[in-house]
Amino acid sequence: MSTEQKNKKTFTLPTAYTVLLVITALIALATQFIPGVKAAKFSDLVMAPINGLHEAIDIAIFVLLIGGFLGVTTKTGALDAGIGSVVKKLKGKELVLIPVLMCIFSLGGTSFGMAEETIAFTALVTTTMIVAGFDPLVSVATLILGAGCGVLGSTVNPFLVSTAIGALNGVGIQANQVIVIGTGIALWLSSLLISIYFVMRYAKQVQKDKNATLLSQGEFNAAKEAFIGNKSSEEVIEFTGKRKIVLGLFAFTFLIMVSGIIPWEKFGITLFTKTDFLTGSSLGNWWFSDLGMWFVIMSVIIGLVYRMKEKDMVGAFLDGAADMVGVALVIGVSKGISVIMSSTGLDSYVLNSASSILSGMSSIVFTIVALVIYMALSFFIPSTSGLAGLSMPIFGPLAVSLGFPAEVIISIFSAGSGIVNLVTPTSGVIMGTLAIAKVDYATWVKFVTKVIVVIFISSAIILSIAMMLL
Repeated sequence: MSTEQKNKKTFTLPTAYTVLLVITALIALATQFIPGVKAAKFSDLVMAPINGLHEAIDIAIFVLLIGGFLGVTTKTGALDAGIGSVVKKLKGKELVLIPVLMCIFSLGGTSFGMAEETIAFTALVTTTMIVAGFDPLVSVATLILGAGCGVLGSTVNPFLVSTAIGALNGVGIQANQVIVIGTGIALWLSSLLISIYFVMRYAKQVQKDKNATLLSQGEFNAAKEAFIGNKSSEEVIEFTGKRKIVLGLFAFTFLIMVSGIIPWEKFGITLFTKTDFLTGSSLGNWWFSDLGMWFVIMSVIIGLVYRMKEKDMVGAFLDGAADMVGVALVIGVSKGISVIMSSTGLDSYVLNSASSILSGMSSIVFTIVALVIYMALSFFIPSTSGLAGLSMPIFGPLAVSLGFPAEVIISIFSAGSGIVNLVTPTSGVIMGTLAIAKVDYATWVKFVTKVIVVIFISSAIILSIAMMLL
């Protein structure tokens, strides 16, 4: 990189931990001046990160176990060999990786709310993108925007759509899921196409000129050391038969992971009802504890297949887990924000205040203002299922009383929370993915701001049309 690249940044944000702790402190301070809200004590502020880690402990342990799995797999050299082989075959066509991967991740997002699960793919995708001649920012964008656009346009996502419909049913409002799916598809495809355009445009620039990267010299060096090491980007490790078997087991691991969290029974599929012999829960009912142990089991199997010594296998697993400690901690600290919000009642206060703003508005104004409000709410409550349960009993009846379709409220909620969850530092997915890929939060904000503005305009148009037609 040139001298200009090295000096590109004159200001950098503090670390993710500091940013999150400052936000937590500001929220705790705000509770001191808001009537009807329980004032957070100093002890609440001090304990927020620990309580947040306690609530997110299943995700944190899951991340550590994924790290161990990746450590064992990386030790075999199968990932390097497989990635090198794929990139070699795609020589001159590496850009095709971006739309293909983004479409795959978006399918996961719209169908079963794929979010935290993308963290598991970060190391692999980042290594692939660097070897292909791109930078880690392309990897982060592929993962976050891919899955994120799917969640933004949720169609059958049980953690958003089903939860929202259930919450509306609880207050006597019936929502037509066909309308929700139709609007979701429009939001999903529009935001995905916009994201693919921006990511591919940036990737082309970086591939053509490395100085076009938005990364600082420090970020680039950290990523290269973490994912490439001392190897030349042109070096290809021999793709032996044993490594091919390991890579097949690696792919099988993630196939089962995805199968384990898709709620098959909700879709009327009973094929996996008797698959509870491994963890006690059948495929489709797995959660982070089940997933974590699955990665441990496959770590052992991969180690045995590659004929690794017990000491080497355990050492590789622990080294891989150690690399994820920072990621696990940042997820816990980010969760501390929602702990403060819920324990003080600030979340309910914000929801009730927001609903009063929407009364008496025309359909288009209502749509846009509601979208902005949901974006604000999602900053403080990044959990889609949590926000659905809290907000739908308030916003649903309000919309119906004003003569607006309740189905569009679900789509507004989906779009608003989806847009914010592409960038908010209160999301463990965002901060965790960035931490693994060695990309600063400020760099991500710089890249994704334009994307979010265009997606917001597109989503507002789609939702306004839906509001007028329904």
